[in-house]
Amino acid sequence: MQKIDTLLMALRSIRSNKLRSSLTLFGIVLGVASIIGVMTAISVVQKTMEKEMTVLGAQTFQVQKWPAGGFTSAAERRKAFRRPPLTLSDAQAIRDYVESVDIVGAEIWDMGKKAEYHGEETNENLAICGGTPEYPANNTHYVGQGRNISQMDVKAARSVVVIGFAIAQELFPFVDPIGRKIRVDGRKYEVIGVFDEKKSVFGSQYDHYILMPVTRYVSTYGLTDPRGFERSVNITVHAKTPELIFDAIEETRQVLRRVRGVKYNEEDNFEFFNSESMITEFNKMTAGVKVGAFVIGIIALVVAGIGIMNIMLVSVTERTKEIGIRKSLGATPRNIMAQFLLEAVILCNIGGIVGVLVGFGLGNIISIAFGFESSVPMIWAVIGITFCSAIGIGFGMLPAVKAARLHPIDALRYE
Repeated sequence: MQKIDTLLMALRSIRSNKLRSSLTLFGIVLGVASIIGVMTAISVVQKTMEKEMTVLGAQTFQVQKWPAGGFTSAAERRKAFRRPPLTLSDAQAIRDYVESVDIVGAEIWDMGKKAEYHGEETNENLAICGGTPEYPANNTHYVGQGRNISQMDVKAARSVVVIGFAIAQELFPFVDPIGRKIRVDGRKYEVIGVFDEKKSVFGSQYDHYILMPVTRYVSTYGLTDPRGFERSVNITVHAKTPELIFDAIEETRQVLRRVRGVKYNEEDNFEFFNSESMITEFNKMTAGVKVGAFVIGIIALVVAGIGIMNIMLVSVTERTKEIGIRKSLGATPRNIMAQFLLEAVILCNIGGIVGVLVGFGLGNIISIAFGFESSVPMIWAVIGITFCSAIGIGFGMLPAVKAARLHPIDALRYE
């Protein structure tokens, strides 16, 4: 018997038992869709997060007092609070002594502020950044209108600001904001620039902040926050080339340990992070969800496989006479086994393909609902179909062997 004949007979058998085949497919579709749906949803969020997290660029890293991913334990929180704050002097030391970097910026942030202009005001959700002229280059957020703050602005602690795109749209919908005076937290500042629009699926936080000279920020708000904690400077550092970034991080570490008086047997009292490390942290956070979805999907597939095995065993019983006729006409046990295995594998793969399509659709609902970039993780589609084939072979083997071992005379007598 030709292989193509075996395949055609398997397909005819599946088509002639539509209800049984559909019930068999349901479990496979459910198992594969659960895996693909969750993996697709995670992939959608992950792609968006990775895009959002590349704000620092490939050559830039940041040094700060606090862990970038937040606190994982109370002990880590206490350790971070005991660290001395990073200072503007630390930033200057990096400029002076680290040869593999070319741009070093400093930032101090505060939240929950509002801006006003001629009776119009924003919500109290603005962030204020006291920064240096290196801010746009190191954060890949450039000034689209007007100018950036300058070194002279910093030296003179001028009351000037660069505002986010959304703030400009809200306070100056019909006029040019450059040169206008606004009130930020009750104090007057001249608008000298507007940042380019930088949309985010998590809201417009990139368009709702104000940049002022770091010296103006310090003279206005001081180096101690309202809770009495000393403010710490975030230092952004740009390596001369992408290849030098890890050398730059290590050189910066050595310089900061020296100027901050960290002993050789003590750990760093500051943190590094860049876009790559932020993405790595996010991937660690989602790893557990991926494993959980995979385990649940595999359990569903195994349950479906048991269902396939039981239905195929019933099919063998129902088709006993057919098997006897085929054997009497020359079909070998191998031909019979191949047909039943093919039926199981084809059923599983049809269910797998439907499950993949359903999973992709369900997983991308999140992209439609929240404006995320859609994603089709083909690697998980391949994994899902591969597992379906394995389930079909594994659980179809017992019915196939049973069918192949039937004695032709006994099979012909079966009623």
